[in-house]
Amino acid sequence: MMLRNLIKTTCLMISLLLVLPQLQASESELAASLAAAGRSAEDTARDAGRQPAKVLAFLGVEPGMTVMDLMASGGWYTEVLSAAVGPEGKVYAHNLPAFLQFRDGMYDKAMTRRLADNRLPNVVRVDAELDQTGIKPFSVDVVITALNFHDIFNRDPDAAVAMLKQLRKLIKANGVLGIIDHRAVKGTDAAKLHRMLEKDAVAAAKRAGYLVSSSEILASGEDDHQQLVFDPAIRGKTDRFLLKLVNIQE
Repeated sequence: MMLRNLIKTTCLMISLLLVLPQLQASESELAASLAAAGRSAEDTARDAGRQPAKVLAFLGVEPGMTVMDLMASGGWYTEVLSAAVGPEGKVYAHNLPAFLQFRDGMYDKAMTRRLADNRLPNVVRVDAELDQTGIKPFSVDVVITALNFHDIFNRDPDAAVAMLKQLRKLIKANGVLGIIDHRAVKGTDAAKLHRMLEKDAVAAAKRAGYLVSSSEILASGEDDHQQLVFDPAIRGKTDRFLLKLVNIQE
């Protein structure tokens, strides 16, 4: 088993080296798509901290793909993905029904505004429990979930692993799940601060059967990891980890 895993990891590293020039080209193409997409000033103001073109290039998002914004909230990444996959692609904008009721339906209203008048025609809104989405099994190329996983893991690590396993039934063989989250450090109350240790996310992903790699694209030296992520002093500037989970098939 150890030898098999070593071979898989070695093959993945070789493939990453081979595709690096294409990855760099894809980043510039994604940046051009985002610039031409007519996104709002409020959305583009977040680009410096969120680096969407770099993130999507790392995760392998390409035009024509079927992708999913998991627990999309108001849909910032939904619109980014819409521009990235283009008119031949499809985006599932997913939210849990209970979540849409929070804060007097703030996220429900935000998503409704974002999708009004069919302004993002390649987006399909999915308000459903994860086992009731109606999405065809093994049909999604890339799933991304941003700043959500810590909430699930901190409440129940086993439930977090179960969710990751469930997503494997939606993602194509060798497709990708991207996880972005606020980084915690050892010795702090991660749950109270709405953060999590990167090693815990990696361990959960491996328990669920994924091959995991990471990027420091969203790392920040401005964050001492001691503050609540909603604190105005650090909000939008937290140190974040980015994981690429590959749905490898035996």
